[in-house]
Amino acid sequence: MSVITLTTDFGTGSPYVAAMKGVILAINPAVTLVDLTHDVPAQDIRQGALVLDQVAERFPEDTVHVAVVDPGVGTDRAIVYARIGRQQYVAPDNGLLSRLASRIAPSMLIRLTNPEYWLAEVSRTFHGRDIMAPVAAHLSLGIDPDRLGLPHRALAELDWPEVRQAGGRIDGTVIEVDSFGNLITNITAEMIGSRPTDERACVVCNIYDTWGIYRTYAEQLRGTLVAVIGSGGRLELAVVGDNAARRLGIQVGTPVVVSWE
Repeated sequence: MSVITLTTDFGTGSPYVAAMKGVILAINPAVTLVDLTHDVPAQDIRQGALVLDQVAERFPEDTVHVAVVDPGVGTDRAIVYARIGRQQYVAPDNGLLSRLASRIAPSMLIRLTNPEYWLAEVSRTFHGRDIMAPVAAHLSLGIDPDRLGLPHRALAELDWPEVRQAGGRIDGTVIEVDSFGNLITNITAEMIGSRPTDERACVVCNIYDTWGIYRTYAEQLRGTLVAVIGSGGRLELAVVGDNAARRLGIQVGTPVVVSWE
């Protein structure tokens, strides 16, 4: 079974998504298409990179992941094929693959330069449809990635906020707001390690604080700010039964501190 996933900032229900699917299915009608998300905020490369990092490795080996968050479309930025771990990726080289590549070094990088695998006419503003979609379809049929173009030296990187750890304190950042309004940080379960998660652990975000790190949201009362280790292995802050980002006015980039008494 061949699988292609799509990640874009086009918006749910966008005809641009349908156009890409049509191109893919015209080349490989038997492929399985999966939408990771089309709700990446417009031109938000960082959010697109986080989505790929969180989800892509869950798919079967050799899945082709197409990511189109491409504010530089039509410029001289590269479009690349990358093999990272057991997965394949087709994306603009603008940082979209940087989170994945920071954990697993790509074993193959190809700059897409061979128009044999593109549509006959390529627009300046929709490379997702005219280059990335047909390339992904051909990959799903088993072509050798070496035929797509020339070796690419290295992927573009983004500056990601670092976590600082000193003594009984961890300084991190909100890096994502999920669809429920939960605040996902760059502080991992491994960083918290064997330290206490009871009332001795204080989590502060902006002017708000909460004591204890819990296993589930429901361990605190409705309307209460709660800290949990989420499904992605990261510290999250949530308001039980509510949207934490909206209720507290907190956005990506807000500092988060965990400390122990």
